[in-house]
Amino acid sequence: MIAQWCDEFPVRGRSTLQHTRDHEEQPMTDTTLDLGPQVRIVARLADGVTDDRLAAPTPCPDMAVRNLLGHLIGLAIAFRDAGRKDLGPTTDTSPDAAPSDIGPGWREELPKVLAELADAWRDPAAWTGMTRAGGVDLPGAVAGAVAIDELVIHGWDLARATGLPYAPDPAALQASYDFLLAAADDPGRGDIFGPVVPVPDDAPLLDRAVGLSGRDPGWQRP
Repeated sequence: MIAQWCDEFPVRGRSTLQHTRDHEEQPMTDTTLDLGPQVRIVARLADGVTDDRLAAPTPCPDMAVRNLLGHLIGLAIAFRDAGRKDLGPTTDTSPDAAPSDIGPGWREELPKVLAELADAWRDPAAWTGMTRAGGVDLPGAVAGAVAIDELVIHGWDLARATGLPYAPDPAALQASYDFLLAAADDPGRGDIFGPVVPVPDDAPLLDRAVGLSGRDPGWQRP
């Protein structure tokens, strides 16, 4: 199940990955990172989503909770295959594809593909050489950083939309913040990432990462 990669920013598409490839040739982290802890956090969040919340809005514009869950399935498959260097339709799908949705088996599918994503990136080879995501060739370390950021920020999206508590894995949060900070002052950001939402310097790291992603950390579900 592959679909649009719901914006971690208000404006996003294939150009985001192209921009990432062109401007982030160096790895986002000095070492590999185990995605397992953050994957398990996101899986637990999803397990807590009740059916009556599936149509609820999320901080992702024009996306309900069900679309966000479908997006998480799609990105897990895409970045799993990017980590495996198993290039093909799943890694060639543009982020501009039709919005995602869930099928009847999503409660079993999502934790399965999330676990496979974490397993793929436990292989040091995933972080080396080149791979592909969204139809864009980019360094493995950059693809890994994008995957981490997706998990952290979309975990926040899901938690805010459902009212569930959320504390991301500290290492993943730091990596996500570093990834987002690297793009904060880029002159090409306006058409790619959307504007940074100002957040106090002494705010919690998660709030600062969320602000860098173009979201309001104070967003509340209706």
